[in-house]
Amino acid sequence: MQINADFQTSVFISADDMVWSKSPMAGVHRAMLDRIGDEQARATSLVRYAPASKFNRHQHPAGEEILVLEGDFNDEHGHYRAGTYLRNPNGTTHAPFSIDGCLLLVKLRQFQPADQVQTQINTRTAHWQAVDDNIVSLLLHHHGEERVQLLEIQAGTKLPISPEKGGHELLLISGSIEHRDRKLPLHSWLRFASHERDEFLTTELTKLYWKSGHLPPR
Repeated sequence: MQINADFQTSVFISADDMVWSKSPMAGVHRAMLDRIGDEQARATSLVRYAPASKFNRHQHPAGEEILVLEGDFNDEHGHYRAGTYLRNPNGTTHAPFSIDGCLLLVKLRQFQPADQVQTQINTRTAHWQAVDDNIVSLLLHHHGEERVQLLEIQAGTKLPISPEKGGHELLLISGSIEHRDRKLPLHSWLRFASHERDEFLTTELTKLYWKSGHLPPR
């Protein structure tokens, strides 16, 4: 299976256009954003757990990255509320579940080989830093050219996208943006190829997941 698998092509998916499909586990559904492979895949997805649903224990070859967007997410290691950021490197395992239901951003098999950092960050209580008068940021992870951060951006702020090796990937966590004359709603996803030059505008107070420098070459 290949979904948006050419990383030198930019992709913009409104949350209104996402297609949700069943996973192998009852009560767990996925909106596949990019994917190379079948059930064992390099993948970026939104994953929704219904209340009292679970996933079988599994390993994390080449890593698993999770941002809890809504609800509560759990495994045998802890309880993770909305706003928790997790990185589980190669060699780790868990058996995840949700008591009340949750929505996650999940990225699978995308760690660099030398990146073995396991991370758990409560982004609601972490220390954010001002970038300028309109933007505050929270650095979540940095390894080599890969950089993962959250940005909170005031309404009416225009943000440029500049060409960068490894490109850019954004998920709209709260608020809304205008991009190419289209207003994108909550949980829309944008992936800008490394050669891309673009811009977007925040239309209200907005929070973004922003990852850069990580997309593989053609």
